[in-house]
Amino acid sequence: MNNPLGNLEDDQEMPRFLISDLCAYLESYLSADHIREVYRAYLFGAEAHVGQHRKTGEPYIYHPVAVARILADMRMDYKCLMAAILHDVIEDTPTAKEQLADTFDGEIAELVDGVSKLSKIDFNSQAEAQAASLRKMLLAMTKDIRVILIKLADRLHNMRTLGVMKPEKTRRIAKETLDIFAPIANRLGINSMRLELEELGFAAYWPMRYRALKSAVTDARGHHRELVENVESAIRSRIEQEKMVGQVFGRQKHLYSIYKKMLKKKLSFSEVVDVFAFRIVVDAVDTCYRVLGVVHNLYKPMPGRFKDYIAIPKANGYQSLHTVLFGPQGIPIEIQIRTEEMDKLAESGIAAHWMYKTGEASGQWVKSRASDWLQNLLEMQQGVGDSVEFLEHVKVDLFPDEVYVFTPRGRIMVLPKGATVVDFAYSVHTDVGNTCVAARVDRRLVPLRTRLLNGQTVEIINSETAGPSPAWLNFVVTGKARANIRSYLKNLKTQEAVSLGRRLLERELELISLTLDDVDQETIDQILTEFRLEQLDDLMAGIALGDHMPMLLARRLAGEDLTQPVSESVLQQEVPAGSLAIKGTEGMVVNFAKCCRPIPDDAIVGVFNPGKGIVIHRQGCPNLGDYKKHGHKWIEAEWESDVEGEFATMIRVESGNQRGVLASVASVISQQGSNIEHVGSEERDGLSSTLVFVITVKNRQHLAKILRHVRSLPSIMRINRVK
Repeated sequence: MNNPLGNLEDDQEMPRFLISDLCAYLESYLSADHIREVYRAYLFGAEAHVGQHRKTGEPYIYHPVAVARILADMRMDYKCLMAAILHDVIEDTPTAKEQLADTFDGEIAELVDGVSKLSKIDFNSQAEAQAASLRKMLLAMTKDIRVILIKLADRLHNMRTLGVMKPEKTRRIAKETLDIFAPIANRLGINSMRLELEELGFAAYWPMRYRALKSAVTDARGHHRELVENVESAIRSRIEQEKMVGQVFGRQKHLYSIYKKMLKKKLSFSEVVDVFAFRIVVDAVDTCYRVLGVVHNLYKPMPGRFKDYIAIPKANGYQSLHTVLFGPQGIPIEIQIRTEEMDKLAESGIAAHWMYKTGEASGQWVKSRASDWLQNLLEMQQGVGDSVEFLEHVKVDLFPDEVYVFTPRGRIMVLPKGATVVDFAYSVHTDVGNTCVAARVDRRLVPLRTRLLNGQTVEIINSETAGPSPAWLNFVVTGKARANIRSYLKNLKTQEAVSLGRRLLERELELISLTLDDVDQETIDQILTEFRLEQLDDLMAGIALGDHMPMLLARRLAGEDLTQPVSESVLQQEVPAGSLAIKGTEGMVVNFAKCCRPIPDDAIVGVFNPGKGIVIHRQGCPNLGDYKKHGHKWIEAEWESDVEGEFATMIRVESGNQRGVLASVASVISQQGSNIEHVGSEERDGLSSTLVFVITVKNRQHLAKILRHVRSLPSIMRINRVK
């Protein structure tokens, strides 16, 4: 059978895994009794799947045997292999879970059931069915990690034979692989499986991009083959001179990681610095650091590109020293230095528990990190509503660009990049997160929304009477924090929510010299009808849960019409007609501050201003300082995902004092689809001048495009957005 994804290995034949081959291989590490049990599972599975064929035309049983062979390469135990051979019998045949338990045992039945999809329940959509099945599998994984290992092996073999599927199904399966299964393999530290899943998913989802990038990498390696050989030889020789023992391997950078880096940092292929990579495997940890000194003496290190994952391992247990050097001809090369055990664990992750039976501290670290993540999954499961929401929380935790911070006692906490103080609090314990009111980062008081950086020490300040705020959902990034906040808010007792909402509303009414008793019943009834609520207590509870803004309701209860346009102000500009730019502002007057002129994709904050509605500023705007004394007027704000219209912003252009510069700049701005609302000129000296433009743009990307084209004009010395 030819490889369906011929663009991966053009001339390679896909192997067929026969039970005789599997049993012969198992003799290398299983007893004869256990091999007989595996063969008994095969006979049961072959009979159950009799008459069934795969899209490739081969008997269906070939697939479960191939899955078992993948797990055998990971040295999995015999019950895991039996469950792998039987993994589709509940889903695709009349076989029941109870029959498996009777024929084999309950452990194998649970493993098979954990991998099986929920096919006998009606769902409203395919996405809901997929999410429910994944939720079932992930929760089964928390009881027995082998469930996910079987599923990963199943997905890997399916990806190897994906080319026989219809294009739309191929892309759907490939996307699910890249979004869910490859990240899970990474989270469990199984690097070898992750790399192949990513490679196959990349080739299936973006075949043209895959082929173009593969060709570019092949050409680059061909042109620099001699360079790679020289670097390997030079490192090897220098290590021998220092009387150390180590193996040096030149390796090709993983295509999907190159693609993600190009995409994330908007780099061309030639700008990706670590296409050339070398791995040095040594005998002991202290040798790793000595070898680091050797390579830094051999080639100049690139500033800011050294990472010590030995002292502080990654969340999945990965350990290694990473450094980037300026190699021969100034070409950047990446060096990874690790021990033999670290190298094994880097490839096998949690599977190393079965492969090497290691009792070393590093092996225990992998198991510990996996256990922490599984515990987080259980906590998230308890706090979410439907399966789709649960899956979204899981996805958040599967993509952690990591930040390492410390507790006051020196314990290392690993969080996703962009994590805030609140995320840290929930990572310590759910109760710590639910009751946090402030924090000290490196002994300085900071707001709860502060994003954490590597190496900081974080101390949480708690209050027993405090509770999560709905506003936290706008800045937390971990699935655990988000799930626990939502769970707390959903489970607030009705009377507590009513009491809290009433206090919030009365505080806002007091600012405009009113009480709730002063409001006539007709006005209250009108608002209840508008929000489709039955009684005033429902409105109060909605305020506590973040469904309604108390300062806006106070104005409505005072008889103000919030839908009327405000008068033109020196500091504000109105929202473009016909567009809803800010989430949650339906029916409200929204203005954009002219002092900082926010545009879509800017980080923003809203401030309630009586008579002017909600005024949106860019975060960090100097004028926000005036509102710090009135924190209750601050509103968490974010852009709608599909903002339309044009927004005014200001740019400053410094140019040579030449004739026609203004016309040239104006022409370029116009060509890029922007309108100039105002322009001013200020001559600095006889050689240069400064032009200030107020232009309209759709978003930050549109602005960046304009700046790039104006910057390319020969007379332009500098251009920037006015902050």
